[in-house]
Amino acid sequence: MSEQLSLLLPVWAGDRPDFLTEAFRSSVDAQTRRPDQVVIVRDGPVPEPLAETIAELAKDSPVPVDVVELERNAGLGPALDAGLAACHHDVVARMDADDISLPHRFAVQMPIIESGVDIVGSGLVEFADDADEIVATRAVPTDPAEIRRRARFATPFNHPTVVYRRPLVTGVGGYTDFAKMEDYLLWAKLILADARVANVAEPLVKYRVGAGAYARRGGLELLRAEIAVQRRFRELGFTTRGQFVRNLVVRGGYRMVPEGLRRSAYRRVIAPYRR
Repeated sequence: MSEQLSLLLPVWAGDRPDFLTEAFRSSVDAQTRRPDQVVIVRDGPVPEPLAETIAELAKDSPVPVDVVELERNAGLGPALDAGLAACHHDVVARMDADDISLPHRFAVQMPIIESGVDIVGSGLVEFADDADEIVATRAVPTDPAEIRRRARFATPFNHPTVVYRRPLVTGVGGYTDFAKMEDYLLWAKLILADARVANVAEPLVKYRVGAGAYARRGGLELLRAEIAVQRRFRELGFTTRGQFVRNLVVRGGYRMVPEGLRRSAYRRVIAPYRR
């Protein structure tokens, strides 16, 4: 049975109008199966050119667009929770304001949701300046049991690629204000709630890697976020004591190694280049 889809797209002051336009067009106009609604969350005040772009995209969109305007920059988790409240449909797709969806993305993912799955992600490819020049591929586990196993050590979904059932997401409390780890915490809560999980191996999103990407994956702030989420996993019973210690050592250590070593590890293990 065909279901309707809401697209959830947060925007903040640091986003570029041209990147947002490309993200929106690729996820709406260019889709072989278009979403039925778009929810753009403006996370706090934005520069005038970006505000004008949001207004133009909403006006010219081939599907209805609702713009949720937050008075202040609340962060990604609260912004997404506000956007979920504005979604009209039970099925919601995520998209970031600087990435690119492949034209058949929703034509692939929606039948999987309609088959009874609660959340489905996909692989993605990374690019820097030219979307046709792929620098890395982020693969995902596709077996449901492997998705659940991997979640105890690393995020099993590429967040910008996911499509999920909104009632289940809001039923476990949504994203909440858990900076830098809100998506990973949500996946854990969904798995604990026995969500039916799936991934498509095929990359369905192109992910833009900007300057400073490797620096942002490390440092004291991210280490603190890592420790906080691992403690939360332990409190929820999502990880064992041994997994908790392992994650702090391995994942925490990754946050603190020099940027060059972190870049090498990321490219070799997490997102190697594959033709």
